Amino acid sequence: MVKKIVLVLGVLVAILVAVIALQPSDFAIERETVIAAPPDVIFPHLESPKALDVWSPWMKMDPKIEVKYEGPESGVGASETWEGPEMGVGSLTVTGVKPNEEVELSLEFLKPMQATNRALFTLTPVGDATRVAWRMEGTNNFVAKAASLVMDMDEMVGGTFEKGLADLKALAEADAQKLAAAQAAGEGGTMTLEQMHEAIGDPEDPNAAVEELLEVPGPPGSVEPAPPPEE
Repeated sequence: MVKKIVLVLGVLVAILVAVIALQPSDFAIERETVIAAPPDVIFPHLESPKALDVWSPWMKMDPKIEVKYEGPESGVGASETWEGPEMGVGSLTVTGVKPNEEVELSLEFLKPMQATNRALFTLTPVGDATRVAWRMEGTNNFVAKAASLVMDMDEMVGGTFEKGLADLKALAEADAQKLAAAQAAGEGGTMTLEQMHEAIGDPEDPNAAVEELLEVPGPPGSVEPAPPPEE
């Protein structure tokens, strides 16, 4: 009797392993939004790890997370490492930049699971607005394949992307409103990036910036755009 039970369990385990092994080896998750701002206003929020952390949904998920920045302030080579009880241990590095068009990132997850993923932000002009696409792709190891049997990773991660894009939209549209107000006040002409930073400001504390520009009355991720500045 015991031998039969062991045999049945062995067969069930073998079937489960086979089912897990047949799951897709690669994955890609993508979400997009349209932001009422030109690409050159949105791009500074993407090319720097510090700027990404201002609106990143992952930072909000782990209040005790510790982040260290390395390399240049922005552009290729700019990187950060993180460690927190909720987000585990990992790093992010900017690996490719096309000004006002694209930012490529490498994500290294060390704990609780090991994985290397590629993230990509793509900016496409749409009239006076910009379509921003956030994509992450990588390879599923055996553990990730097993997890996919009980969790919808596209829905879970994609939902987090949507929250982050909503925060990015609020920040960039607030920036665009400030620029429009400054130009209407007589500063005139098309502003350079340096002039844009002078008009918008470059706060030392990114969290203070997001608290000022975003109103979050509900749970993390629910965002209302900041009101336009008074003229």
